[in-house]
Amino acid sequence: MRFFNINFSTTTLAKFAAVYSGLVFGIYWIPLRALEDNGFAGLWATFIFSVVPLIFLTPLLFSRLPAMARAKPHFHICGIMVGGGYMLYASAFLYTEVIRVILLFYLMPIWGFLLARVVTGDPITPVRWLSMALGMIGMLVIFGIDSGFPAPKNIGDWMALTAGIMWAVASLMLLTDKSTPTRDYMCAFIFWGTVFSGVLALLFTQLGSLQTAQWQAFPDIAWWIALLAIFVLIPAAFATVFGPSHLNPGIAGLLFMTEISVAVASAAWLAGEPFGAREIIGVTLITLAGLSEPISTLVFGQSTRATTE
Repeated sequence: MRFFNINFSTTTLAKFAAVYSGLVFGIYWIPLRALEDNGFAGLWATFIFSVVPLIFLTPLLFSRLPAMARAKPHFHICGIMVGGGYMLYASAFLYTEVIRVILLFYLMPIWGFLLARVVTGDPITPVRWLSMALGMIGMLVIFGIDSGFPAPKNIGDWMALTAGIMWAVASLMLLTDKSTPTRDYMCAFIFWGTVFSGVLALLFTQLGSLQTAQWQAFPDIAWWIALLAIFVLIPAAFATVFGPSHLNPGIAGLLFMTEISVAVASAAWLAGEPFGAREIIGVTLITLAGLSEPISTLVFGQSTRATTE
């Protein structure tokens, strides 16, 4: 694709898709809080934001069901990894500190680069080393980790760490599958996200660690949830699987880190959370980490492209 005399390859578009996904999920907390204010706390909110898009995708899901049923185990395992990893990430917030969840989950670029190096032979270029360093330093600056990196200490920590590893593995599986359409992976992502979020929400409610959903309030808010699903959540879900399907999983992880910058900035603007010099420096470093590879590709050519291109 060529736009303003700049040639956008599929890989370059995939990088911007991953950035877009990070941007959307960086403001994901806003509708989540709105749902919480209407009686749908924690995983119940996540379940709604999975099941409503799935309802709108039902015609596509049923039309693709025969092909997906015939798909190789690779597809089904990857779908479970994506949906399960997403739900472990969301659930981890119930059991440990937000800072620890984000830091442990976003070790994902490191696992991704190492997996791609071992499995596909994709090199860890100087730009990628720089991106990893900028991203990690930016996170540590934002969250003020003065006593060292937080090693897993509880079930929530292990859930966040496992989620990052699962996403790194799923990203590599997406990259190496050249026969399955991206839309099938999007359907699998939303389907398994719905299944896992529904099961976990019911389980945590029964255990008393999650408030019962106030379903009587749903009809009054259904209209804006439907609009959000059609115009934001479904495109973001597509971008979330399209990016890794064309990128080194480490690169995909770095680009997804734009979520951190957007979340910190939007929380400061809309929720009055702290945003001083430390946050500005951290957001800048993380943004540079996420954009360094696509900018390098546009400026210097395809020297850092993924091995599949």
